[in-house]
Amino acid sequence: MVSFEYTIHDAMGLHARPVGLVVKAVSPYKTAKITISHGDRSADAKRMFAIMALQVKQGETVTVSVEGEKEQEIADTILGIFRDEKL
Repeated sequence: MVSFEYTIHDAMGLHARPVGLVVKAVSPYKTAKITISHGDRSADAKRMFAIMALQVKQGETVTVSVEGEKEQEIADTILGIFRDEKL
C-alpha cells in the first residue's frame, strides 16, 4: 500500500474540477483500491460525489491511499493533479 497526505491550500477547498480530473485519471485502474480520507470519513477515489461529500476545506488535510496494481504510479498521478491544480 502507498499513501500520502496533502493539505489543501485552494480557497475553494477540494472542488469539482480537480476531483473530476482525479476520477478520470484513476478510473482505468479497475482492480486498484484508491481511497481519499478526511478526518473519520473516506471515499472511493473513483466516485466523484463520494469525494465531494467529504467537504474538504482550505487548510484541511486529506490522506490518499492506494492498494493493488501500480500503486506508486497512481499515487504520483493524484499528487501531480493536486499540485498542477494548485490545490
